[in-house]
Amino acid sequence: MTDDSAAISDQDLETGAEAAQDQGPSEVEILLAEIAGLKEQILRYAADGENLRRRTEREVNDARAYAIQKFAKDLFGVSDNLGRALQAMPREGLDGAVKNLVLGIEMTEKDLAGAFERNGLKRLDPAKGDKFDPHQHQAMMEQDATDIGPGCVLQVLAPGYELFGRVVRPAMVAVSSKASGEAKSANPYANGGGDGAGGAVDTKA
Repeated sequence: MTDDSAAISDQDLETGAEAAQDQGPSEVEILLAEIAGLKEQILRYAADGENLRRRTEREVNDARAYAIQKFAKDLFGVSDNLGRALQAMPREGLDGAVKNLVLGIEMTEKDLAGAFERNGLKRLDPAKGDKFDPHQHQAMMEQDATDIGPGCVLQVLAPGYELFGRVVRPAMVAVSSKASGEAKSANPYANGGGDGAGGAVDTKA
């Protein structure tokens, strides 16, 4: 091989390298870039779809809860009246007709309570002596008591209900007042902005 041949070969190599650089990225590099872009797009679509699913599910649950709540509020009075009727009914010495009437009222109240429960309504019915909870109870009156501590439930005047963890109606209760020798300002259920003597309690039956 002559010197001219070697010179031509070096020149051809340099020209080929420059030509390769002018052609830009290879086909493989282009495909890899497209794949990366598609993956990013798929992930974005998946995230958008999940957000849409959650938002739709939340809106459906809210709409269902609102419909149940509105309908249930109309039935709370019916449930209260059934309960009061049963409390006023005698349990001994009933003749056949009256006994069947009481049984029918009991079954009606039970069916209504079951319908509430099946639709997510939980009954709030604190026991005597339970601590007053302003988030779930509404104090309708206060009374002196010696058998339980102050600020506790004495009697449930009407049960409360909560729907999916949200209180729809607080339980209406009578609560025990502070002992006569203690400061009324320590009233555990009085509003901090009240007069400390139960002024924050709704005394309307």
